[in-house]
Amino acid sequence: MNIQEFLENFAEQFDDTDAEAFAPETKFRELDEWSSLTALSIIAMVDDEYDVIIKGNDILGSETIQDLYNIVEEKVQSKN
Repeated sequence: MNIQEFLENFAEQFDDTDAEAFAPETKFRELDEWSSLTALSIIAMVDDEYDVIIKGNDILGSETIQDLYNIVEEKVQSKN
């Protein structure tokens, strides 16, 4: 698992946002396309791709994509 792969998987959850908008420091909840449905898509993507469960509070507690990546990475590490 690395941040670039996570960014690509994260960006795939958005239909209309340009790929250049996604960087580790991107404040994802400020993106025009962000919605509660996108949040659910991110939760499902993390479950499918990384086999860990994140919750709404994990998303609410994250400001940037890097913050969310760190949470997912920590859950993956604690699982192993």
